[in-house]
Amino acid sequence: MHPDDDFDQKLPPQQQASQSADGSSPERVTGRHRAAIAPRRGIAAALGGTGLRVALATGVACCLGVTAVAVASTRDTDEAPRPQVAEAVADRVLAAEDGAASRSLERTSPSPTPSSSPSPSASPTAKPSATPKPKKTTAKPTKPPRPRPVAGLTQAQMDNAKVIVDVGVDMKIPRKGLVVAVATAMQESTLLNYASGVLPESQNYPHQAIGWDHDSVGLFQQRPSSGWGTVRDLMRPAYSARAFYEALLEVPGWEQMSLTLAAQAVQISAFPYAYAQHEERANTIVAALLS
Repeated sequence: MHPDDDFDQKLPPQQQASQSADGSSPERVTGRHRAAIAPRRGIAAALGGTGLRVALATGVACCLGVTAVAVASTRDTDEAPRPQVAEAVADRVLAAEDGAASRSLERTSPSPTPSSSPSPSASPTAKPSATPKPKKTTAKPTKPPRPRPVAGLTQAQMDNAKVIVDVGVDMKIPRKGLVVAVATAMQESTLLNYASGVLPESQNYPHQAIGWDHDSVGLFQQRPSSGWGTVRDLMRPAYSARAFYEALLEVPGWEQMSLTLAAQAVQISAFPYAYAQHEERANTIVAALLS
């Protein structure tokens, strides 16, 4: 309680009333209160009566507030803050710093929520597999096995017979035509690819023997001068076999003819009946190759 209140309570009521009426107060005027009381007395003299009492009460309340603030500031300056106060001050400082940071103009805006399907540029690059991929190896085409010779033929003769049969199968020639072709080649060249001693050009191509019957060359002894083809073509077993089949197909009713007549119709040989002697072996060869 303020000292002024103690003083007023100790005085008798008559003295308090007289004291309020003339506006004088026995309170001690200190250095800190003198400036506040001087204007207050002037106001009280002007108001008088009840207004004076109200003004005095208001002035006393103001003086009490100023005194409390001054005392508090003095205590804050003279006394060190207690540990609880220091912690509270530190917490407020941290809260103030956090608040300032949260409202800073440099605060980055929150990143947008990623969409369900990220763009290809944002997606991380897939790491290569640690296991190396096996290298693709191109398998080399394997050659078909060579046919085993039958009917007393050598391997070279059997290989040539296979070429004749394969060409006929590709042209869809009936089996009888295959037998006629093999028997004809057996008679004309013993199933060997002949070059001609009369035609030196023929010796420039792969061959297995050399003959001297005019310009006859190849498995079927076909003559370039008779229009069967060029020397180079006729020295190829596959070409000469096709040329023979094409000529056989032009013979009317060849399928009903005997092997001798059918072969002679194509070859026009000086020995027409020589083909028949190879018919049985030709059947054996064709059967082996077709199987």
